[in-house]
Amino acid sequence: MNFIKVQATINAPISKVWEYWVKEEHVMNWNFAVSEWHCPAAKNNLVVGGEFHYTMSAKDNSFSFDFWGTYQKIEIEKRIEIVLGDGRKMIVSFESVGDTTNVIEEFEPEQQNPAERQQAGWQMILDNFKKYVEQ
Repeated sequence: MNFIKVQATINAPISKVWEYWVKEEHVMNWNFAVSEWHCPAAKNNLVVGGEFHYTMSAKDNSFSFDFWGTYQKIEIEKRIEIVLGDGRKMIVSFESVGDTTNVIEEFEPEQQNPAERQQAGWQMILDNFKKYVEQ
């Protein structure tokens, strides 16, 4: 199975990028692709075997779902390995480059949507994260 990959270079030190990625109060401010959506709830137990649960919801309440996963491996400010709720694997890598941080997400595609659409959606969320961290 080929992984889909999205990435962003964020103009912030890795310590800030990591904090904004893992802390619930920050996740709720960036974990959505478009302004019509939001993340009204986030729970994150950042330990191996722990789970995260992020509510992804349309602002008009027409649709909502729980995006969740279980942590398999955690290297602080370096790498997170996750098994998503539907069994797909996901890896997030953090790389410090001078005053910037590269964030790379790789995930197994689901079967309902074309790979291009999945990549575009995940990239939009990652771009939203970049904007939030840099503001």
